[in-house]
Order: sequence, then structure tokens, then C-alpha cells
Amino acid sequence: MKKVAFYTLGCKLNYSETSTIARQFEQKGYRKVDFTDTPDIFIINTCSVTDHADKKCKKIVREARAIAPNAYVAIIGCYAQLKPQEISGIEGVDAVLGAAEKFRLIDLLDGFVRPAQAQVFASDISHANAFHHSFSYGDRTRTFLKVQDGCNYNCAFCTIPLARGESRSDTLENILAKTKEIALTKEIKEIVLTGVNTGDYGIINGKRIYRFIDLIKELDQVEGIERFRISSIEPNLLTDEIIEFVAQSKKFVPHFHIPLQSGSNKILRLMYRRYQRELYADRIHKIKQLMPNCCIGVDVIVGFPAETDIDFLETYHFLNELDISYLHVFTYSERANTDALKIKEIVPHKTRNDRSKMLHILSDKKKRFFYEQNVNKIATVLFENDIEDGKMHGFTENYIRVSAKYDPLLINELKTVQLTEINEKGIMEAQEPEIVYELH
Repeated sequence: MKKVAFYTLGCKLNYSETSTIARQFEQKGYRKVDFTDTPDIFIINTCSVTDHADKKCKKIVREARAIAPNAYVAIIGCYAQLKPQEISGIEGVDAVLGAAEKFRLIDLLDGFVRPAQAQVFASDISHANAFHHSFSYGDRTRTFLKVQDGCNYNCAFCTIPLARGESRSDTLENILAKTKEIALTKEIKEIVLTGVNTGDYGIINGKRIYRFIDLIKELDQVEGIERFRISSIEPNLLTDEIIEFVAQSKKFVPHFHIPLQSGSNKILRLMYRRYQRELYADRIHKIKQLMPNCCIGVDVIVGFPAETDIDFLETYHFLNELDISYLHVFTYSERANTDALKIKEIVPHKTRNDRSKMLHILSDKKKRFFYEQNVNKIATVLFENDIEDGKMHGFTENYIRVSAKYDPLLINELKTVQLTEINEKGIMEAQEPEIVYELH
């Protein structure tokens, strides 16, 4: 029985696909092992959102070779689709598979015998037009369920349409069947809906068949799943109907992650974003009006070409005034074949880094303030197998990370706790769950 190990870089979508491919191996008789357990095969699922992710891929290959010098190393994922020939030249790589080939890798690499030189199986991205259902299972308390893939937006900074193809979705029937299958395990309490452009759910064979609101209304009726969480949704796709539905739902939690990218309308236009800052502010106001305790995360890019100090400060002050909970800050990096390269006003790297630091500090302040607003409140925590220094951790419905005294009976359980204080690590402490549970 050959041993296979997996390493995933990047987003929740990648994790759902890695987990699905791992199950394919297990069904064929392979044994899944940890990365350090001298596997016979390494599968590295890559990201290419930034150039840093590309460098990580090369480092993981070196680590794999150090652990098992004779093992077979295959690279899949976004980086593999974008630069297959470049990856095939990395010392230690045996195969590279593109977006249309990664789910067939067991058949394509039959036997996993190391070749004299790296093999490349990467067709043009136009061939990546099928939807491959995926969900993560067994790795975490929560399951990432893929409902959508690809993107039709073609933002000026982004390579994802080149790496994953056009927007496409699974059928409503298939997703409901998969959700019920997950529920039958009785081991999963929370499902995170994920995709490249999740809110664009519903395009099948190039035609819109469903809307995202149709999907979440149906999922809300599935028995056996306690929580649903939306991974990320574009502001122009986050309709009043979706916000109003989540506000009254017993299963969809009060947590939205909404990409902004810039608080300057000038930069938003240069990025080809499909909204202006006024719409974004309106979405935040609508959410907080209906769900005052809702957690709101924001993606923002600093150092995009032509972003002046004035443009950045416009973004900074816009974010500072918004009632949001945390930021994911990305420092702009040049990506081949994107329209942003046509803009000649380049922001120096030092300036990009300085702006990034300012927004990271702002994010810490926003998160701290959001946590402080929740001190002394009663919340429901899904505890995970995340143990450190005698403490266990989990997340509330509104995405506050909680620390509590370790109790093995609470792992993968939803328990009512009282949030008491924020510790030195910025994690919310809770009273002993069993005590609070008795009181409430």
C-alpha cells in the first residue's frame, strides 16, 4: 500500500479540492499520511494569488525531497495552470497538472513511477469547463463545501480567471445531496460555502439557472447541520434579500466576508471592480441595521498601480469609519497577463509595505473593538480539536475565537458560554462551558 501526503496552499476552495482528491486516493487503496511520514507520493496543491505563494511552492518541493528523496512529487492548483513549464523546471518535480487535469491525476500518473524528466499535463484553461464537486472532510471540525468555481469578473489585478476558467456551478440537487451526505456522518456541525466567486452561484453550461439566494434558502432546510457560513461574497452580489434572509435564519450565521480592495472610487475603476465605495458602505449599513452583532471581514489591496498617498488615505479613512470587524490586507504584486501591468504609475515596494503595516494596525484595532463589544455576552461556540497550554479553542457564530478550559467531551460540540475577557493573545476567554451551560 503506497503512502500519499498532501500539502495545500491558498484558499478554502483549495482545501475542499485537496480533501476530495485525497479520498480518491484512499478509494484506490492508497494510504493517506502526514507530510513528514516518508510518503511515496507528495501532492502539492498550489495558489498563485501573490508571488509569495509561488515561492512557497518551491520551498515545499525542497522540503518534500528532504523528507523522502525518492518520492513522486506532483504539483496541481492555480500556479500549476498558470506556469506549468516553469514548475516542471523546478528540481524535484515529477509532474504538473492543470485545472482540467487535476481530478484525473491518479489515471494520468498511473503507478507513480518517477520519469526521467517532469511530465506536464496542462491544457488551455478553456478546457476547464466542468464542475467537480468537492468538500473537505476529516481534517477540520468545519467542512468547506465547494458550490461554485471560476470567475467571469476579470479584475485588473487577478489571475484567477486564467487559472480556474469561467464561472460555473454545481446543480442545486447535487449540492443538497452532498449536504445531506455530510449531515448523515453526524460528525460535522458547520458547513462553509466556498467558491471563487461564491455569490455568482447558479451558472451551469454558461447559462444562469439559479441564484445564490435560491441555494441558501434550500440549505437552510437541511436537517443535521447546525451552522452554515458564507466564505466570501462580492458587495454587488450581496443583495438586500440575502442580508434579510441571513438575519432571520437559524442556521446561517451572522458573519460576512466582503471584498472591498480599495476605498477610492478612482482605484476601484482602475481595478475593474463592479461597484463604488458608496454601495459598499450601504451594504455594511444594511447588515449592521439588521444584525448589530454581525462580524464583517474585508479584503483590501494596497499599492495597486496609480494609488497615490491621497488614494490610500481615502481607503484608510473609509475603513476606519466603517463598522467592520477585521481586515485581510494584501500587498499588490505584479501578475503576468493582467491588465494592471498596463498602468505605468508603479507604487514603490517600500510604500506598499508601509501602507500594509498601517492597515494591519487598523485591523488589530477593529478586531479588538469588535471583541470588546461582545465581552459578557452569551454565545454559542463550536469547539475544535485545537488544544494549547491546557486550553481548547473554537469560534462563536459571529466568528469570535474563544479560549476555554480543556474538556475532551466538548470537541466538535456546540456549547453555550459566557464571553468574559480578551486575553493577552487577543483571544476571547470564556467561563467554563459546563458551568455556563447549567446556568443557561
